[in-house]
Amino acid sequence: MASSRDFYEVLGVERNASQDEIQRSYRKLARTHHPDINSDPSADERFKEISEAYDVLSDPDTRRKYDAFGHDFRRVPDDVDPETWARARAGAGRSRPGPGGGGTQWYTTDGGPAGDPFGGGGVDFDDLFGEMFGRRAGRSAGRGPIAGADQEAALTLSVEDAFRGGRFSVTLPGPNGQRKIDVNIPAGVIDGQRIRLAGQGAPGSPGAPAGDLYLRVRIAPHSRYRLEGRDVHLDLPVAPWEAALGADVEVTTPGGEVKVHVPRGTSSGSHLRLRGRGLPNPRGEPGAAIVEVRIVVPRTLSDDEQRLFEELAKLSTFEPRKRR
Repeated sequence: MASSRDFYEVLGVERNASQDEIQRSYRKLARTHHPDINSDPSADERFKEISEAYDVLSDPDTRRKYDAFGHDFRRVPDDVDPETWARARAGAGRSRPGPGGGGTQWYTTDGGPAGDPFGGGGVDFDDLFGEMFGRRAGRSAGRGPIAGADQEAALTLSVEDAFRGGRFSVTLPGPNGQRKIDVNIPAGVIDGQRIRLAGQGAPGSPGAPAGDLYLRVRIAPHSRYRLEGRDVHLDLPVAPWEAALGADVEVTTPGGEVKVHVPRGTSSGSHLRLRGRGLPNPRGEPGAAIVEVRIVVPRTLSDDEQRLFEELAKLSTFEPRKRR
């Protein structure tokens, strides 16, 4: 269900926030409220609200429409000029019926007719709204079929879903209640990717085509993976002796298990690149899995382990804090 709160308020940012600020706020909130991480019953709705706000504000064009039209922005056709709309609203202080009982005539706060930014002697808003939103109101009824407006929606996927692709359901608001559509998502979609579904937007007037639906893909935060485009970053815990002596170890990637060789003398923080193990790319080379080595030590030691580590400490000439 679409949020009724201001999207800037949802993300906790100012209206003049930069795209980087919006992205940082979204990532922080998403990590906190994602239902796979947060067991609070309200986390799912909160996460959907956060995702919807980010979906709108992260796209410069959509953000401009939201700034101009508010929560009605999805119903406004693309050819409506936001600046003209803003001037019309700014010039209309209050309303009362126009002469002759026609459409609504807007007046300035001093009682005089408002100037018409569309070129006439006043703004007939019944007629104006009929043109903008496809409603056959007042004198707009005889102007012929009006195509439906384009719509936008967010589709949140897990990293594994993005890797595999598949068929997913999207719930959309509509004039007669919610409607659900199924959509095939190709393998290898990335965060922020926009998918156009022709004819799946708002319905037009009788005899006119429906608008298009634009799906904005969002990849949910993951406990193991971090995405950068199609590259998948993940940590690889290794024991001190595996890092010192070298080892072949199993790594879990979105595509399954793969064996990786940890070279002898590998330090914590070293990166191993596994080509072709990231997200697929239908039009080119797939992403890579970027494995970051993390050396971990046992929290408790057996007597034999304690003795061996103490012996190693006495014999070793290695100085880890000496600059090399």
